[in-house]
Amino acid sequence: MRYLRMFTNAVVGGLVIAAYLTVLVLHLNPALELHPKGVIPLFLTMALFYGVHAAALFYALIVVWQVLAAEVLSPGWLSIRLLAWILAGASALGAALMWTNRFGFEAALGPLGAERMTAAALALTACAALLGALAGLRSSFGRRDRKLSAVMLTIVALASLGLPFVARRPAADDQRPVRATSGTIGESTSDEVPRLSMILLDGASLEFIAPVAAQGRLPHFGKLLDDGAVMHLATLRPTQPAPVWTSIATGKLPFRHGIRSAATYAFRGGERNIALLPDYCYAQALVRFGFLTEEPHTSAAVLSTPFWEILGSFGISTGVVGWPLTFPANALRGYLVSDEFARTTAPSSRIALAGDPAIVYPEELLPVVQRAYDAVTPALASSSLAGASVPWPAYEGENGGATNPILLDRASEHVATTLQNDQPAQVTAVRYPGLDAMGHQYLRYAMPRTFGDVSDEDRRRYGRVLEQYYSYLDAMIGRAAAALGPNDLLLIVSGFGMEPLSPGKQLLERFVGNPSLSGTHERAPDGFLIAYGGPVRQGRLNRGSVLDVVPTMLYFLGLPVARDMDGQARTDVFFDAFTSERPITFIPSYD
Repeated sequence: MRYLRMFTNAVVGGLVIAAYLTVLVLHLNPALELHPKGVIPLFLTMALFYGVHAAALFYALIVVWQVLAAEVLSPGWLSIRLLAWILAGASALGAALMWTNRFGFEAALGPLGAERMTAAALALTACAALLGALAGLRSSFGRRDRKLSAVMLTIVALASLGLPFVARRPAADDQRPVRATSGTIGESTSDEVPRLSMILLDGASLEFIAPVAAQGRLPHFGKLLDDGAVMHLATLRPTQPAPVWTSIATGKLPFRHGIRSAATYAFRGGERNIALLPDYCYAQALVRFGFLTEEPHTSAAVLSTPFWEILGSFGISTGVVGWPLTFPANALRGYLVSDEFARTTAPSSRIALAGDPAIVYPEELLPVVQRAYDAVTPALASSSLAGASVPWPAYEGENGGATNPILLDRASEHVATTLQNDQPAQVTAVRYPGLDAMGHQYLRYAMPRTFGDVSDEDRRRYGRVLEQYYSYLDAMIGRAAAALGPNDLLLIVSGFGMEPLSPGKQLLERFVGNPSLSGTHERAPDGFLIAYGGPVRQGRLNRGSVLDVVPTMLYFLGLPVARDMDGQARTDVFFDAFTSERPITFIPSYD
């Protein structure tokens, strides 16, 4: 019977953990209403997953304590002695999660959300300290003043939940209207504006490129590193393509443009969606095991104006291929191929996509894009790499679907080249996400000493696969650089880098059945910007931010920078002769 009483105390601990996580999710999602219809289903979701696991852990710890204790433990159904330690541990864990998520997701929370989460974390930390003190005093003084101990423990435990809950109120900056997109396109200024080409990479790292380029194996990267302007770019958390590239496109932080993570998540019985899952607690398992359902974003969710609409309002034509959250495609001067088009190579899916005119803008380019994609066969794509007889990882898009990464990137390049030859745009931006998929799987073999579990055979077979993919990108960059005019600008932008999984995360991935995963960007490794062209000075520059890309583009094109953008124009990219004749101008907002 005493083991059953141990279990009831462990269950209380599990429910308290679930309650702390419920409050944490509410703080990360200020648009969720503080209403029983929303809070109760959220708590039940946390209890069914985290609460059950936490109760099992607490029970195991109590049993071990019983086995090692000198005296037999016979707790009550609700033991003050046990609960004091359980609540102290649970509150300490809750405070740690509150602080780490508050600092990790500051860009997504905004000033008001961060301020309220700070107040909640301080209150929870103070309560955790008091609960720890009560647990220590209870152990020191034994059973004396049992009723007083119970009352004090109950009051502090309720305060540890109530104060963080009260600190969280709906944030005013989340109640923003949906941005209205305009189909009005300005007059063309093609004779006055220099060309700007952007090559966009997921998961590319200067730390990988620089030493290989120094050895002469990435010659075009090496030329740009020697003759261009180079800087690391601080990225954002969560480090996912949707929020990072939307921040790059708008020059604004996630709490302003509205894309806080890769998708929104719905729990059963909930009236509102969750926009941001907590970190450091394996929250993706809620999706993997069906506790939450994932709902992909669309372009309608973006609340700020992307640069291609800004440029269109000045009559500058833009060609965009593969940028996240561009479906459905909105009107712009130029052309846009949504990232939705390349989700899958399955013929039935391709036919379904081709029947949707919103997949490409303008609609009449749809057959041209279709033929260009279909022209790139798997054999042709693989021929872009030397020694390509390796098992390719599947690139999984933001909204589902999968394809071979080299096929996706090679097709994107072919589509962009075809469209640019058909109707040239003054500004082009083409995204290549395949390197990210390659890095997740093959970083282990490129850095075998870091992992320590790579056999000699695997090292010989796969050791240069990642470098070969960089070589493919290197050749593409060489073609782009060769096409530049004397006043044109080429920007190579990596939205985030790639780094090895931590030992603990490696064990976790093996446990959940994903042992091949070796690279990660969840800790926000820096991306980079390489600028090359006539007006660009050469050298390594101070670290910038992904938010600086669009302000710098606008400055180069002679357009005003919006004061409500969170990035800044990096004039140090250009020669003094260029900047002396071009002062920075401003506009209140483009929204």
